[in-house]
Amino acid sequence: MRVLVREAKADDLARLGALFDAYRVFYGQKPNPYLAQLFLGERLKRGDSKIFLAVDNETHQSVGFAQLYPTFSSIRVGRLWILEDLYVREDVRRSGIGNALMEAAEIFAKSTGAVGMTLSTAHTNTRAQPLYEKRGFIRDADFTVYNKFFEKT
Repeated sequence: MRVLVREAKADDLARLGALFDAYRVFYGQKPNPYLAQLFLGERLKRGDSKIFLAVDNETHQSVGFAQLYPTFSSIRVGRLWILEDLYVREDVRRSGIGNALMEAAEIFAKSTGAVGMTLSTAHTNTRAQPLYEKRGFIRDADFTVYNKFFEKT
């Protein structure tokens, strides 16, 4: 399958929302297409993330996306990009789309002068982990990650 990976625009919101909702369901959330589209709409409107969309060249269907958030590394003294979301539709996985999305993300991150990229994935997401390692991401053995999430009121 040949895909075009490009930066997402506001008029891609409906396409992105469906993919983002499927991504959230993959990670155990209840389906909520409205919330998915609302969330991504805010990201695009505010420009506080960079989203790449993969589109099948033949069918023109959206088949995957990647979303990055900017942050900084105090230790490396520079900009760092978090690859927060990477999703490829189930029916087209293993066709190079994830790799193409990651390549676009890396090219973008380097173009901003970033010192690197970081990502985290579920321990159970063993299908994606070889892709990350193939692209040069190294599993962290030095740090333990803690999260605290707040209930929405």
